[in-house]
Amino acid sequence: MKKDSTIPTAAPQAAADSPALTLGGISTRALQALLLRERASYIRRNPKSQAQSARAAEHLLFGVPLHWMNDWGTPFALQVASAQGAHLLDVDGHRLADFCLGDTGAMFGHAPPVVTKALQRQAALGLTTMLPNDDGAVVAELLAARLGLPMWQFAMTATDANRFVLRWMRAATGRSVLLVFNGCYHGTVEDVFVDLVDGKPVQRDSLLGQVHDLTAHTRVVEFNDLAALEAALAPGDVACVLAEPVMTNIGMVLPQPGFWEQAQALIRKHGAMLVLDETHTISSGPGGYAQAHGLQADAIVVGKPLGGGMPCAAYGFTAELAERVVAAKRNAPPGHSGIGTTLTANLLAMAAIRATLTHLMTPEVFAPMQALAGCLASGLQAVVTRHGVPWCVTQVGARVEFQFCAVPPVNGTEAGLAMNAELEHAIHLYLLNREVLITPFHNMMLVCPDTTDADVARLIGAVDGFLTACR
Repeated sequence: MKKDSTIPTAAPQAAADSPALTLGGISTRALQALLLRERASYIRRNPKSQAQSARAAEHLLFGVPLHWMNDWGTPFALQVASAQGAHLLDVDGHRLADFCLGDTGAMFGHAPPVVTKALQRQAALGLTTMLPNDDGAVVAELLAARLGLPMWQFAMTATDANRFVLRWMRAATGRSVLLVFNGCYHGTVEDVFVDLVDGKPVQRDSLLGQVHDLTAHTRVVEFNDLAALEAALAPGDVACVLAEPVMTNIGMVLPQPGFWEQAQALIRKHGAMLVLDETHTISSGPGGYAQAHGLQADAIVVGKPLGGGMPCAAYGFTAELAERVVAAKRNAPPGHSGIGTTLTANLLAMAAIRATLTHLMTPEVFAPMQALAGCLASGLQAVVTRHGVPWCVTQVGARVEFQFCAVPPVNGTEAGLAMNAELEHAIHLYLLNREVLITPFHNMMLVCPDTTDADVARLIGAVDGFLTACR
């Protein structure tokens, strides 16, 4: 199997026999009955998590440290005791095969020994000083070698990195407009929360507390739509196109053949910059999707997997763009640039990045991860085909996803329409009760160096069991 591929399913054989179907080809009646059973099972299995959640609710908003920790669809939050390698241990003693891996933050496994040792060593020498040490130079050299861009800066998260890059792009180009793809996700950067609704740009209504009109400086087009991309670029006021090379957070949307080659030419033609957010697509290999597929970005952002689980991110520029960025800073009045935070590039984070780049983000580590992800993808496809449900399975390196549509989506609108919250809720809870964890926001799975054949078999078997239970 190719490292980046989509496997379409055959049309369902039994769909016509069922009078009430969800979008995913599952009987609504069976799904609701399964949910009742699984909720009751979860409560019985997790008394300590329930008690700990009740205690947390006394002083934590929504009962969790951050509100999205409730997005698993469980009656109460599962409470973690420890996380090592490809497994979690919850407070009730269940050992879960973890394919979520901190939504990519632990892409190389939980608490990789090389990272924890580097953190322990650096902790004894200092945590943060607002000054550099040797790690900074080494990390920048490694990033340049891996990702192909010569000049680098750092942030605490990919959200920060994307926000800082947007400031640099606007300052360097003298242009104010950002162009994104419909359904994109680049952390909590406000500028990107603009969607296409009936073909018109609309500020996302879920964005809390937003008072400025984002559509004034953000344009949005569909992924894979070259005509719309050129029309949006034509006014000559776009500072940059910010994109994942493969859309991942609305479900997988792969670029159509030739899309990025032509898109890059259009972006250059109209004087804009291309910023690739590789935070998720770094699963494609040690150089990310761009290096694996020959894309030439002006800037690249890498976030959460970069430090082996330690909060950190980096962004890199071409030499030409770096000159423009430096000139913009030197020509600006003195004062706060709006870029950087006090703890950015702290000594602990830089030690973690150095260890990750040196020992984990290598071809030797990626190759078996991607091969096992291929086994997961083909195994899931076999289950989907056998049950005759209209789902497709997509793989991008070590990342796999199944979507509730027979034909792989080509843009964010199609991917969004394929989502089904009730069906996702049911399958995630069913898997959790069988000690398998996947990402709660959609159906994304990651394979890490510690994932075993047995873990993959358990996940495939659990999905098979779910589809059998829904008959």
